[in-house]
Amino acid sequence: MLRPGELEIARNLPPAGCSPQTAQQYTHWLATHHYENFNVVSWLLPKSLHQHFYNLYAYCRWADDLGDEIPETLRALELLDWWERELDLCYKGKPSHPVFVALRETILAKDIPRQPFADLLKAFRQDQRVKRYATWDSVLGYCIYSANPVGHLVLYLCGYRDEERQQLSDATCTALQLANFWQDVARDLEKGRIYIPLDVAAAHEVAEKEIVEHRFSDRYVALMKDLIARTRVLFEEGLPLAQLVEGRLRVDIAMFSRGGIAVLDAIEDMGYDTLNHRPSISKGKQALLLARVLLGQAFKPFPGPQASAPPLARDSTVSGSEWPTTASYDECHRIAREANSNFYYAFFLLPKHKRDGIFALYAFMRLIDDVSDESGDLAGKQRGLARWRAALDEAITGQSQIFDGNTVKPLSRNFLEGEREVLPALVDTMRRFRMPARYLHDLISGAEMDLTVDSYPTFDRLREYCYRVAGTVGLTCTHIFGFRDPRALDLAEKLGIAFQLTNIIRDVHDDYKLGRVYLPEEDLARYNVVPEDLGRSEATLGIRELLRFEAARAWQFYEEGAALFDLIEPDSRAALWLLAHTYSALLARIESLDFAVFGERVRLGKAEKMIFMARARFGRISQENVLEKRDRDRRRAGGPGGRRRAG
Repeated sequence: MLRPGELEIARNLPPAGCSPQTAQQYTHWLATHHYENFNVVSWLLPKSLHQHFYNLYAYCRWADDLGDEIPETLRALELLDWWERELDLCYKGKPSHPVFVALRETILAKDIPRQPFADLLKAFRQDQRVKRYATWDSVLGYCIYSANPVGHLVLYLCGYRDEERQQLSDATCTALQLANFWQDVARDLEKGRIYIPLDVAAAHEVAEKEIVEHRFSDRYVALMKDLIARTRVLFEEGLPLAQLVEGRLRVDIAMFSRGGIAVLDAIEDMGYDTLNHRPSISKGKQALLLARVLLGQAFKPFPGPQASAPPLARDSTVSGSEWPTTASYDECHRIAREANSNFYYAFFLLPKHKRDGIFALYAFMRLIDDVSDESGDLAGKQRGLARWRAALDEAITGQSQIFDGNTVKPLSRNFLEGEREVLPALVDTMRRFRMPARYLHDLISGAEMDLTVDSYPTFDRLREYCYRVAGTVGLTCTHIFGFRDPRALDLAEKLGIAFQLTNIIRDVHDDYKLGRVYLPEEDLARYNVVPEDLGRSEATLGIRELLRFEAARAWQFYEEGAALFDLIEPDSRAALWLLAHTYSALLARIESLDFAVFGERVRLGKAEKMIFMARARFGRISQENVLEKRDRDRRRAGGPGGRRRAG
């Protein structure tokens, strides 16, 4: 039995033995609110299958988290045994856990056997006990349980039960699992796991110790080439499956295979060094999670063309609030104006209906920040953020619930400060601009990270934080800016991350004094910098070189994200130009000062910002000049010899 607060996804879990309708509401919530944040083409699936996919996903997500989110091995194994007992009760017609109450409906409707569900649990148990794989065949044996059952479940769901399709599905799912292994070598090492078969490594004279120590070499390149070639063969074997399924599902199957192959291509393009880097392709994680969460294809609706938003719902109110929408928008304007933000006037470059939406977003985000920044104990702040989650859900759905660490209870009607005033405008903005609620839930998750996480071992972990606190801002604003090309969302996330990395570089000294080190530990080690160096009175040469490295990373995000300019509606481009130009100018200024960020805070002057605003309003703006020019030829500190390396 799960202990109170032991698993985050139990937050909104209904009571045991609830009705199928309540259980399905939970699985739908889990699929659309959990952190995976899939970007998939759900419109290709028949609507009649959506709830069944939610139910299957919930089973896989719970099993996955019971195996991966519980730190103690014995406890994880105990919970996986409990999960299998719940599965047995489900197949006996006596489901108790809400996930199984919902899943029972799918099992009966689609006549799904017990075996694939049980096989997945074998893989999760194996992850607790087995950390190394001696042979290629042993890795393939693991995939039989970790990946292939998911493909079988999807086929059952879509009405296919024959052996031919299952065998083709096995090849595709195994290939996706292997591609996931090869891209996540460094991440798996953090968990003490190596999925690279040791016999194949030995054939290329790569010792296990070299992998553990992240020692990249030409021999490791040869090893990766071998593994990738074997994986491509499996993808080829599975490709005929797409021609043996119904038309709309055919597109989905083909996209998964292409996504996995794209990961292999990305590993090759980055030089095969997966010991120290994770290949980045546009949200490549989506296809790679097929081994556990292929069901995600139903979870995120395609945004579709972003047309002009309908007028404000001026006479409406939000559940639990007596504030009309008009008054709520006025209050959001007041909050934004009094916050004295650098970008308050930038948003006046937007048409009024979009400006109203931006201010509603800003006011909500300001209230979330206030919970994290106010004085008080950690538990109190966590409760405050949990109450904001519940209040947001209630405002959107009309259902008043909060998870108190044990059960879902009605939300107390003691309103949070600002809740009644801000949420009506926020919900109206979300509805008018078709903005997914998960972005705001992810934003709250970022605030929660700031309460409990004070360092980041890798850039992948830091990027997750940057997405939550800044990428979500870019995504929500882009829905208001308006777009037709779905690539806009990926670019918006990148610009948000670029903005956050700029803040991290500028505030590195001040953040250390607050007990936070955002720069990845792997980067500090690379430049022989220890966290205590960030508390010095001035930046050392090592710190400057470290910050130069981080700035180059930020510029990459800026340069990739700049393409968003041409993808949003023309009446929003001036505001985006001003935001991107101002932030990139700040980073360029920091570079020009040779990263002297340990003294007075680096800022742009008021006159400079007014010039930028005039250019945005009256000048010729374009994607080509959306970013401030950086001095790429500026001589680095320490001489012309280039970047100093650790060691």
